[in-house]
Amino acid sequence: MTMFDDPAVWLPFAFAAMMGLSILIYVVLDGFDLGVGILFPFADDDEKDRMIASIGPFWDANETWLVLAVGILLVAFPAAHGAILTALYLPVTIMLIGLILRGVAFEFRAKAPKPYKRLWNNAFFAGSLMTALSQGFMLGMYVMGLDWTWAHAAFGLLTAVFLTVGYSFIGATWVIHKTDEYLQRKAVDWAKGGIWGLVLGIAAISLATPFVSERIFDKWFNWPQALYLSPLPILSAILVIWLWSMLRRMPYPGDRGSWHPFAAATALWVMAFGGMAYSFYPYVVPEKLTLYEAASAPESLFIILIGTCIVLPTILGYTILSYTIFRGKATELRYD
Repeated sequence: MTMFDDPAVWLPFAFAAMMGLSILIYVVLDGFDLGVGILFPFADDDEKDRMIASIGPFWDANETWLVLAVGILLVAFPAAHGAILTALYLPVTIMLIGLILRGVAFEFRAKAPKPYKRLWNNAFFAGSLMTALSQGFMLGMYVMGLDWTWAHAAFGLLTAVFLTVGYSFIGATWVIHKTDEYLQRKAVDWAKGGIWGLVLGIAAISLATPFVSERIFDKWFNWPQALYLSPLPILSAILVIWLWSMLRRMPYPGDRGSWHPFAAATALWVMAFGGMAYSFYPYVVPEKLTLYEAASAPESLFIILIGTCIVLPTILGYTILSYTIFRGKATELRYD
């Protein structure tokens, strides 16, 4: 603990923790509304309207967490920001185009004449798919150390597919919670298919990560670390079994427990993210830059910390407020 008496140690750690928290919240919250967009081709027009209504009050605010995470990376770890964004320039560009397309399509589909509504529905799906695939590719390249080789790019494409399916799964669990009747039953079927894509994705990354470097392998498989970490895969397996058993019996009478699949899926994402954070710490650029080497000067970090201590609780507060106000089942989304 004496190490944390030094601002050059605890300040970078604090900013890394805040950045990690922002990324995790983004992956869960924007993950489900990206998943809703990815599921669009499997729904009819009325169901699409209901699905859009289920994310209408939240989707824009969910993306705030991505802006916060990238902002923290830029101001707190500028060297890492340069290295990561340089290596991932192309997928980042594709992601931004997808996010812009989603935002435009979300607004225009509700206001465009009926003959053009299908066009904007397709644009919303395309934007969601582009964003999810690019984020998955970036994740794979990050795990592989940001080095562009054919093998690493192939792994990136694999994680792109798995993350997209994972987003569709958590999106389906959100639709289960926010809708009822036929659409809810349809979402249960979507979730039954998506859960295995999520499991395969987590398994692929979990198996690949220890073999990226000897250091990560030792963190997971040396004794007694392996014993201490064993609850993580055990609890993950229990969650998958619980999710599958729930989905096989849903929907329950009286819509009881409709939020359980989404809560369990969120817990699964949290554990997967926690495992990755443990694997790569203290590196912010895998095997190249530690968070202490990449951090800004302690004096700068302390000033930035004051602003972050105001901004982060504010964003967290209005996020909680919006989800509280708009709780319950989704109703028709109207602009008049």
